[in-house]
Amino acid sequence: MKNFIIRTITSVFFVAAIVTSFLNPRAMVFLFSIVTGMTIWEFTGLVNDRPYITINRFICTVSGVYLFLAMAGYNSGLTPTTVFIPYLVSIVYLMVAELYLQAKDPVNDWAYTMMSQLYIALPLSLLNVLAFRSNGYDIQYTYLMPLSVFVFLWINDAGAYCVGSLLGRHKLFPRISPGKSWEGSIGGGLLVVAAAVAIWHITTHYGVNDLGLSAYEWAGLGLVVVVFGTWGDLVESLFKRTLGIKDSGNILPGHGGMLDRFDSTLLAVPASVVYLYTLTLF
Repeated sequence: MKNFIIRTITSVFFVAAIVTSFLNPRAMVFLFSIVTGMTIWEFTGLVNDRPYITINRFICTVSGVYLFLAMAGYNSGLTPTTVFIPYLVSIVYLMVAELYLQAKDPVNDWAYTMMSQLYIALPLSLLNVLAFRSNGYDIQYTYLMPLSVFVFLWINDAGAYCVGSLLGRHKLFPRISPGKSWEGSIGGGLLVVAAAVAIWHITTHYGVNDLGLSAYEWAGLGLVVVVFGTWGDLVESLFKRTLGIKDSGNILPGHGGMLDRFDSTLLAVPASVVYLYTLTLF
């Protein structure tokens, strides 16, 4: 009972912080730059506990945060493309440095270093692509798209848990996550589709459907988030099983670490960006 109360309190503050941050572009950039840094720091700490792995936690973390801020600056129209040059320099440094460090396993050092950027920094940085968009004359900030992705993920998690607890019989991926069921995943997906159509109706009624998406396109976005969010969860579960740990950390009482809370986001956000840009091609 005590753990349930702790989890509930943490969840309320977690959701409130994210929802509130999306209402203001500066707050969003500030919060998720911190999230990016904390998640990379956590990830690099976990992999450095593996035998012969010695990646540079500080530079990986700083580079990831810089990429997020550079993406925010570029997508908001505040900075030119040259803002990415320091980030590229840091990546080159991290590669070349292994020539001189005489590490026992430089190939794995390179792999985990790049993974911290491709798995965490880049996906979180793409939140800026969802949040800032040009209308042909200037660049505007919109909270609707990035917030909707998180809302879909939360609904999917809650729906999959409830439906899976009641009706779950067939395991979705027993080798990696024995607790997930096909029934729960389908139930969560259906709830997300219903929520997506509801968002379409509300935003269209009040004239805030920024991209002018149809009900079917909103439903498609919901399904993309469900599928890739589930894969994101499974990817992190595989990562933890490989390392032999239960939680990625303990910074969030009752919920584990940063990777545990943002695992679904790391695949759902880039997939959403690809989906929305694909719609513009047709």
